[in-house]
Amino acid sequence: MTTLGLRANLAQFSLLVAVNALVGGVLGQERNVLPLLAEQTFHLSAYTALLTYVLAFGISKAATNYFAGTSSDRYGRKPVLLIGWLIAIPVPLMLIWAPNWGWIVAANVLLGMNQGLTWSTTVIMKIDLAGPARRGLAMGLNEAAGYAAVAITAAATGYLAARYGLRPAPFLLGAAYVALGLGLTVFFVHETREHARLEARGHVATHAGLTNREVFGHTSVREPALSAASQAGMVNNLNDGLAMGLFPILFVAAGLSIADMGILTALYPAVWGLGQLATGPLSDRWGRKHLITTGMLTQAAALALIAIADTFALWALATVLLGAGTAMVYPTLLAVISDVAHPSWRARAVGVYRLWRDGGFAVGAIVSGVVADLWGLRTAVWVVAVITAVSGIVVAVRMYETHPKGAS
Repeated sequence: MTTLGLRANLAQFSLLVAVNALVGGVLGQERNVLPLLAEQTFHLSAYTALLTYVLAFGISKAATNYFAGTSSDRYGRKPVLLIGWLIAIPVPLMLIWAPNWGWIVAANVLLGMNQGLTWSTTVIMKIDLAGPARRGLAMGLNEAAGYAAVAITAAATGYLAARYGLRPAPFLLGAAYVALGLGLTVFFVHETREHARLEARGHVATHAGLTNREVFGHTSVREPALSAASQAGMVNNLNDGLAMGLFPILFVAAGLSIADMGILTALYPAVWGLGQLATGPLSDRWGRKHLITTGMLTQAAALALIAIADTFALWALATVLLGAGTAMVYPTLLAVISDVAHPSWRARAVGVYRLWRDGGFAVGAIVSGVVADLWGLRTAVWVVAVITAVSGIVVAVRMYETHPKGAS
């Protein structure tokens, strides 16, 4: 019998949390290693050229997010999740054997497709299972698992790279994640689309029968909360695109060892991931809007501190602040989409939101790369800090409170 709620679906929900941790691990395998490969193995000197892998990843993930949302409504959630894992199979092998930077870029196109299909689908499936009462908690658990795995894997690959070299050891870990995620999906994950249909039968809301085009316009521009969430998501991942591509180079160029750099680049997603265990349920109790606004402004302050710092201790403090701000924002934005979107088009709205959000990787690669080439790494961090502060102000002005407790 199909029922809604975390307790009623605990086994399947927990399995999906584990699957999303493996999704995050696949992403984390390259977080520390690729910027160093670019400089030391492929001898890329221009930051814009180096960030082509972030650009490729962001564009492919953003587009695939939209496909994941529409396809999971049409064909079901599990088939989309399975295809995402199949696409990941060649990624670690391409990273290990890449003879030139073009192979790295191609591997990140596939990685973006993998992340768009698998991460989007696990989000949709958890929203299906959780029902309306505890969506903040559900998204907090989902995103915490994914980004804690990014952090753990980033730290592990930093250690492996320092001890055994940049290739192949760090990417063998990613290959193991892909094999395990594929096996769990094939044999143990169940379809959840009927849970969304059950909720839709008792759901009272306007805009219940939107077309794909209408969902896109509603989520991107017309609906205040959805559109504010979409722009904030894009700016949040613009930050992460900067962190993926340039933070390792900034830290090593300042004289830090690869091991110390690995600690700093792992701190940010670790605090981000684990912090969501608190911020997700907190948004169910206090509401969404002010948590998002505070989180965006905290990220802006953290980036400003990274731009002016020059010691390991200050950078550690800044990356912890950056992770905390992101933890306030990340699950809460997804909860806003779930609050506002009707169950009949919620998966598509999640896809559109994640299209804009992960498009931020591409925007971040272009903006930070061009600015860094023209005026230096620290100026690029300052520019992104200002953009992030403006985004927080937009949320404060445009978004209304979407959770009943917060609104009351």
